[in-house]
Amino acid sequence: MTPYTERVIEIIRAIPEGKVMTYGQVARLAGSPRGARQVVRILHAMSKKHKLPWHRVVNAKGEIAIADDEGSQLQSFLLQAEGVHLLEDRLISLDHYQVPMEENS
Repeated sequence: MTPYTERVIEIIRAIPEGKVMTYGQVARLAGSPRGARQVVRILHAMSKKHKLPWHRVVNAKGEIAIADDEGSQLQSFLLQAEGVHLLEDRLISLDHYQVPMEENS
């Protein structure tokens, strides 16, 4: 596992319940400001193995980015179970629920 991957996993594990981070935010904190797609790949490949709270990572607009209905509904359910209110079916207020950059640096 690369140091970048280890850092991404560490950052995602540290996202508090009821909060979210964006893929780009995780990438920036892990040391690769343009690595949002790599964060997606790490989540896809390693969430189960490392028991990551994958549902707490959303896109830059605060939207659930999972395309398939089952996955997006599961993410929505898990976020709502943690007290995250969705503004629309797939939209989260980043102003209210996003972890500030300095909290995880």
